[in-house]
Amino acid sequence: MTDSDDDACWQELIKDVQKLPQNKNISTVSNVHRPLKVVPKISPDRVYRGAILEDIKIGSTDNIDANTARKFKRGDFKTEAELDLHGYTETKAFEAVTSFIKQSYLKGRRCIEIITGKGLHQNDENDIFASRGVLKERVPQWLNLPDIRPLILAVSHPEHIQGGSGVIRILLRRRRQTLPF
Repeated sequence: MTDSDDDACWQELIKDVQKLPQNKNISTVSNVHRPLKVVPKISPDRVYRGAILEDIKIGSTDNIDANTARKFKRGDFKTEAELDLHGYTETKAFEAVTSFIKQSYLKGRRCIEIITGKGLHQNDENDIFASRGVLKERVPQWLNLPDIRPLILAVSHPEHIQGGSGVIRILLRRRRQTLPF
């Protein structure tokens, strides 16, 4: 086919095409309203009104009594829900973690687990560019955000046979049904 044959075919195809009238009220895709993801709003003041909370670290059990801390470290609390972050991007994982913790608190759960995985195994500890477990590193940081931290009593890694450092066990505060304020 030559260029003139192409032009003739094209003209044949578009001979019945008419231009649409220009209407100023046509909505574009950008104006379409999409439903927002609802993330429960929990006021930290309604959960915890004590002294300023220190950043929580893995293995930290400073704000609970010794008996509860011992039970939590031994793994005596039954895991009521878990969130597996394998395959999540950092942004999606952040949304999932914050929503999961808030929902768990609102449902009255006490012990939950977040599975971050251990990340890529690297033999070279001196290589600053080597990939490591991004989520394994970020999730503990997210647990200290102002709207999440008051919900958490303690954080630890379970025994090696239960996932070890690739899993974060979280003991949530009890949700008080009747609050005086």
